[in-house]
Amino acid sequence: MNEDHFSSHPQEEKEREKLPPILTSSASRGTDRATKSHFTFSSFISTINQKKEAASSRNLASHLVKQNGKSVRELPPICPDVRQKQRLSIETLPPEMKAPIPPEPVIPIRTKTVKEFQEDMEKAKTSGDWTSVHDFYLTTFDSFLEVNAAFKKDANAPFNTIEDSGINTKFLNAVYDSILSTPPDTQKAVLKGIINSLLREWKGARTKDDLRAYFTLVQNPQYTSTSTYVIFAHLLRQIATLAEADHHFLVHWFKKLSQRRFKQLVDRLLQFISLRLFPAKSEELPPMGKCTWWNPSATKVLALLNAANSISNPPIIPFTDFYNLTLDHIDIMEEYNTWHSYGNSHRFSFCQFPFILSIAAKKTITQRDSEQQMISIARQSLVDKVSRRQRPDMTLLFLNIKVRRMHLVSDSLDELTRKRADLKKKLKVTFVGEAGLDMGGLTKEWFLLLIRQIFHADYGMFAYQMDSQCHWFSSLKCDNYSEFRLVGTLMGLAVYNSITLDIRFPPCCYKKLLSPPIVPCDQSTPVGIAAVSLDDLQLVMPELAHGLSELLAYEGNVEEDFYSTFQVFQEEFGILKSYNLKPGGDRIPVTNQNRKEYVQLYVDFLLNKSMYKQFAAFYYGFHSVCASNALMLLRPEEVEILVCGCPELDMHALQKVTQYEGYTKTDPTIRYFWDVVLGFPLELQKKLLHFTTGSDRVPVGGMVDLNFKIAKHEVSTDWLPISHTCFNQLCLPVYKSKKELKQKLTIAISNAEGFGME
Repeated sequence: MNEDHFSSHPQEEKEREKLPPILTSSASRGTDRATKSHFTFSSFISTINQKKEAASSRNLASHLVKQNGKSVRELPPICPDVRQKQRLSIETLPPEMKAPIPPEPVIPIRTKTVKEFQEDMEKAKTSGDWTSVHDFYLTTFDSFLEVNAAFKKDANAPFNTIEDSGINTKFLNAVYDSILSTPPDTQKAVLKGIINSLLREWKGARTKDDLRAYFTLVQNPQYTSTSTYVIFAHLLRQIATLAEADHHFLVHWFKKLSQRRFKQLVDRLLQFISLRLFPAKSEELPPMGKCTWWNPSATKVLALLNAANSISNPPIIPFTDFYNLTLDHIDIMEEYNTWHSYGNSHRFSFCQFPFILSIAAKKTITQRDSEQQMISIARQSLVDKVSRRQRPDMTLLFLNIKVRRMHLVSDSLDELTRKRADLKKKLKVTFVGEAGLDMGGLTKEWFLLLIRQIFHADYGMFAYQMDSQCHWFSSLKCDNYSEFRLVGTLMGLAVYNSITLDIRFPPCCYKKLLSPPIVPCDQSTPVGIAAVSLDDLQLVMPELAHGLSELLAYEGNVEEDFYSTFQVFQEEFGILKSYNLKPGGDRIPVTNQNRKEYVQLYVDFLLNKSMYKQFAAFYYGFHSVCASNALMLLRPEEVEILVCGCPELDMHALQKVTQYEGYTKTDPTIRYFWDVVLGFPLELQKKLLHFTTGSDRVPVGGMVDLNFKIAKHEVSTDWLPISHTCFNQLCLPVYKSKKELKQKLTIAISNAEGFGME
C-alpha cells in the first residue's frame, strides 16, 4: 500500500469508501495513518452517497460471521427473538468474556488533565488562538489508538471487564462538552479523523480497546446535526455488526453512563431514525434507497441501550423514553405483516424491536389485527350459511350476549361458554326485557356491572389488599374455576372492543399474563408462572414484603431468633393449613445462610403456586380472545394500559374535546365548571372522571377517545349533577355561581357509589 492509494485509483477509492472489512496487521497501521492526508471529508460525503450499501452490508455481515464464528461462543441476541418466543436474559453471558485478539501496539501516553484542557479552552476563547485546542482534537480523534491514548485511564492496562470501561469519563465529558464551541475547522478535523478511523479499523475480531473507541465515539454530540449523519450511520453499522460478546461489554458500559448522557444518546438515535424516515429537506440526506441499512443499524444500537436500561435497577430512564412517536405515522401494519411473515430474518421490521414502538402504535396493531380476525371469522360464518343454502343472518357478524340483570354473572358465563367460537366477533349486549339497541352504551354498562359484582368482597374470587389498593386472586380451592376464566375473557373482550375497565390488579398480574405471550400447544405446559421477586410482592402485600425484607437484613441469629421453617401457613374456611415450600420444608430451619432461598420460595408460593389453577383459568380466558402475535410486542405495563387505560390525566386536553348538549362552551355554567375542575387537586379530578365514565383512567388514545359530553339538566339547582357512565355524559344543572357549582359537584363525585350511576 502506498500513500497515493486513494488518489491514483479512483475505482478502488470508491470501493474503499463503502467501508468494507479491511484486514490490516498491526504493522500496517503506521502506513494507514499516512493515507489520511489524501482523504477529505467532502470526497467521503460525495462518494459515499453513490455506493450500493445493501450488497455491501450483506457481504460484511457474512464476513463477520465467518471471522468471529471460529473464536467467539455463539450467544443469544440482545433483542429477544419474539418470533421464536425466546425470553433470554442479557445475564446469560459470563461476567468476563474475552475474544481472541491480535497483538496490540503499545498505546502512546497522553498526560493532559481535565484542568489543563479547560485552561487551554479558556485561553483560546480569550485570545482567539485555537492552535493548541485544534491540535489536541486533531490528534485525539486521528485513530482508535489515539482515542484510547487520550481517554483510557491507564493507557496500556487491559480493563477486560464489564464493570469498568476503563474510560476517564470526566475527561471525556469535558472534551465533548466543549467540542461544539470550537471553531468550524476544528470540528471538521474531528470528523475527518473519525472517518479515517472507521475506514482503517473496519476489521474482524475486536480488542477491548476497539470497543472503548466505539463506546467513546458514539457519544460525540456532533451527531445531532444531519450534516454528520453519513459518518454517524457508518459508526452505528460497525457497532451493530459487532459480535454478541462485544455487545455484552457495551451494554454494561452503557449502563454506567449518567442519566442525562444516557438520555441524550437515546434521543440522538431516535432523532436519527426520525429524520431518516422524514427528512426536513430531501436533499440533506442520501436517497433512502441507497441507505436502507441506516435505520436497522441505529435501531440495533438503540437495542443495546434498551438492554442496558432493562438490566438496571431501577431503570436509568422510563421505558417510554425509547418510544419513537414518528413511527406512529408510518404504515405500521406493513411493519407488523413483514415481521409476522419473516420474523427476525434478514427482512428488517421495527416490530423486531418492540421497545421503540409507542403504546399508540401497539394499540393500532392490536386493534387492526383483532379486526382482521373478526372479519375473517364473520366472513367464514356467512360462507358456511350460504353453502348450506340458508338465508344469511347479519347477526352472525356479532358476538350477541343476552343477559338478565338479576342473573348477570351466571348468564354471562353461560353465554360466553356457549359462544366460545364467536369471541373474536364484535360484541353486542342485550338486557332481557329491556328495549333498545346496543350502540356501545349497553356493552359498557355490561362490563361495568359485571366487574363490580365479580370483584365484590362477598363474591370471594378476589381479595382486596387495603395497603396496596389492588385485588389479588383468592387462593381458596374450589371445584370449578370457570368464573376466573370469565374474568380473563372479559379482560380480553375489553381490549378487543376498546373498552377501558376499572380493574385494579398489581403489575405482576400482567407479567404473568404474558408468561408466555402465546398459549403453548401442549396443554400440560405450565402457564402464568412468572419470575417474581420481593419487589413484586411489595406492590401486592407491602406489609408482608417489608417483614421479609427485615428478615433478609437481620443481623442476629435468624434460626434461633425467628424459629421458622420452610413452611407457609394459610387460613382456609377457618382452618389453618400448612404448605411446605420445598420437600421436607417443615424440618428445614430458616438460617442466615438459606434465608434468601426461603424468601424467594415464599414469594413464588404467594404469587405463583398458591393460586396456580385460578390464574391458569384466567390466563386461558384472556388468551381465548386476545390470542395474537401482537401480544408478543407488548410489555406487561402496556397490557395494563390497554386494559385499564392511562393513569395520567390532562384536564386541559379534556376541555378542548368536550361536546355540549343544551350548553355552549361560553355559557356561564360551563365556564364555572372548567374553572372549578382545572383547580381541583388530582384526587378530585380522578373522582370526576370515575363519576362520569366509570373509570379514573384515560384510554390509550388520550382524552379525545373519551367522547366526553356535558348536557344541560333542566332541574332545580338544588339537585346534584348526575352521570350516564355508559355514554361518558355529565348532566349538569344550570348553577348560578361558581361556589354553588363547586359545592354540588364535589358532593356528587365524592359520594358517587350507590346513586347517580345510570
